[in-house]
Amino acid sequence: MARYDYRCTECGTVFEVEHPMGERPEVACPACGAPCERVFEASAITFTGSGFYNTDSRDSSGSGSHSTSCAGCSGGDCSGCH
Repeated sequence: MARYDYRCTECGTVFEVEHPMGERPEVACPACGAPCERVFEASAITFTGSGFYNTDSRDSSGSGSHSTSCAGCSGGDCSGCH
């Protein structure tokens, strides 16, 4: 079950309703009984920095080789490490 915000089209009251994600119930205002509409707001989650996109793990040449190497590597090839 998910919680959704609804706003009354008549009096402007905002309230939460819990229902399954696939369900689209007709919701009435608890204050005046008028029909309500679902409120959509921007997400509070912000993704910043690197590592959030599939292109962040690729090197600039696109060849698939490692752009950095560990102490046991030679020439960026980590196949012989550990």
